[in-house]
Amino acid sequence: MPGKATNLALITAAQVLALSLWFSGTAAGPGMARDATAAVGASFQALLTSGVQAGFVLGTLASAAFALPDRHDPRQVFAVAALLGAAANATILVLPFGHEAVIAARFVTGAALAGVYPVGMKLAAGWADRGDTGFVVGLLVGGLTLGSASPHLVNALGGLDWQATLGAASLAAIAAAGLIGLVRLGPRHVSAPPFEFTAALSLWRNRGTRLATLGYLGHMWELYAMWAWVGLYLAASFAAWRGEAQARAEEAALAAFAVIAAGAVGCIGAGLLADRVGRIRVTVWAMAASGACCLLAGFAFGLHPMLTTALCLVWGVAVVADSAQFSASVAELSEPGLTGTMLTVQTCLGFALTLVTIHLMPALVAGAGWGGAFGALAIGPALGCAAMLRLRYSPMAKQLAGGRG
Repeated sequence: MPGKATNLALITAAQVLALSLWFSGTAAGPGMARDATAAVGASFQALLTSGVQAGFVLGTLASAAFALPDRHDPRQVFAVAALLGAAANATILVLPFGHEAVIAARFVTGAALAGVYPVGMKLAAGWADRGDTGFVVGLLVGGLTLGSASPHLVNALGGLDWQATLGAASLAAIAAAGLIGLVRLGPRHVSAPPFEFTAALSLWRNRGTRLATLGYLGHMWELYAMWAWVGLYLAASFAAWRGEAQARAEEAALAAFAVIAAGAVGCIGAGLLADRVGRIRVTVWAMAASGACCLLAGFAFGLHPMLTTALCLVWGVAVVADSAQFSASVAELSEPGLTGTMLTVQTCLGFALTLVTIHLMPALVAGAGWGGAFGALAIGPALGCAAMLRLRYSPMAKQLAGGRG
């Protein structure tokens, strides 16, 4: 029978394939806009991403409230959700770009992904040991990162054909639904307690989970806005350097893929490191590095593409490296029996916050340029570092990473 390594590999591969749906609309947006019969603004393209975020928030709450992964085999929940997401994403191929139904399809896609990402985490947790929780969670967030990056790769290799980008993402999700059927439940797989709305306030009453969540919110303020807009930033920067917008577009799409995909390395590396030196140190180091990249992005705009891409690659690694460690921290700091509720509330708050920054970016770019827009994102990591450092000097830090903090 397949062992731990094989099952984790299957779960991660399924995550990578299914989560390509997340940014397929974002990556296809510029090509869709060029083919549209009527002009559409940057705000509509922002909705291609924020629609998914909103759907994911509501989908996660609904899934937790009805305890779907506990009442049904989580592998079946994952497969059905991946197929639903694939169908909703493919629907955009027959809709006129700019129509409200496109955003509705992206919302349904996000709601479906609530049955993929958290459920995949649950399946992986069933194979985690006490000493490698950070690594296992980091592995799954790495899968999210690769899946989010993959539409940019399709864009680059497909000549910016938006139909190919959307179609490839839907086919990948269908493949994920088949692949998850090969996974076995791990020896530590248990049914989580049902979501309790009345217990949700405990996240704020508990000082440790409150500070860890504030750190997570600072991280999320930056993460999805960076992921959603770094492709357009690179395309504009490459065009400014040579003044060849179309000639540089495919290179920018390939660079955007590399930047986001590099985060998978950061997730796995940070997971291994956090299990050894402590979660708080890793989150602070990552947020300090990504915040610095936010501030440097304006200076790098219009430089030689290799220089701009190099900065963004560092940013891509740092911006998501700490993501899994916030979830691990809340799990370790939660009261017994409330872990599921705490993680659900944390996730929903974080993804709800991304709706703000994703929609702020077009206005910030128009008013303050790329430097000002990305500089505003540095506010999140700065506040996140402050929250985690307060946790570092709290007695509760001893509950993290086996006493390492």
